Amino acid sequence: MYTLRNEALEVTILDPVADRERLGTRYCTGGYIFEVNDPRYGNLLSGPTYPDSFNTFDGQGIPDAFNRDPLTGIGGARAGTQQPPNNGLALVLGIGTVNLLENVVAEWCAWDVVADGTSVSMVTRHDFRGFQVTLSRTVSLLGRTVRSKTTVDNARRPLSIRWFPHPFYPHPETDELVKFNLVVSFPENKGYELGDNGFILRRAGDWQRGHFQALDHVATGPLSVIQKHPQLGLVAATTSYTPDFFPIWGNANTFSWEPYLERSLAPGQSAKWWIDYEF
Repeated sequence: MYTLRNEALEVTILDPVADRERLGTRYCTGGYIFEVNDPRYGNLLSGPTYPDSFNTFDGQGIPDAFNRDPLTGIGGARAGTQQPPNNGLALVLGIGTVNLLENVVAEWCAWDVVADGTSVSMVTRHDFRGFQVTLSRTVSLLGRTVRSKTTVDNARRPLSIRWFPHPFYPHPETDELVKFNLVVSFPENKGYELGDNGFILRRAGDWQRGHFQALDHVATGPLSVIQKHPQLGLVAATTSYTPDFFPIWGNANTFSWEPYLERSLAPGQSAKWWIDYEF
């Protein structure tokens, strides 16, 4: 693992080669924030199976992922009966060539890595069936802020990208979970309700299997998040982009919000964005 450290926090980031046993076909292998540790309070992040176990699908910390595009083969095929393209092989940005029929990585992408004590940058270049894409990831630490920055440079063929972060927070002491600067709503459900103060609350009930809920939201600008935290009281996050699809999810061990970014890139176009996590 790579470690970023200052007097306030220690951030561990998975090594795409040395930590391959923690990587799979779901999350981006470069810039994977595995844990944020406070010297006074210990680990500040969680996971769907943390602390009992770990698996590559559920993940831990702050993984992120590029969703799969059934039309181009970039990332894979739509779930259901549709057959994956290219005999099951598809390019998943940030992972490499994946055999979707067997759900295994056929060829991992190679990353060029530059690291110092407060930042780590990783760059990989994908060349797959006429697509040429350069993906750059940088994680930096400044004070109590962890920034994850992503750049996608598309060289050939039109490219659609659909990316989302999946930060996993431990459940707070109360049922109040999170509040956004966006106006949000959602239908009646077993997992969540909206409080009078704007916080989304966890309902009492069985949380072992988890609760997923897509939010109806009015978004005209970047997202700001206030998240309740059992050790720190409150933590925060800010995106440089306006969320498109925006769900929340949690189980008995963790809670997460997932602001999706969706872009279409012509040949020669680029997209860049960042998200700050403040502890």
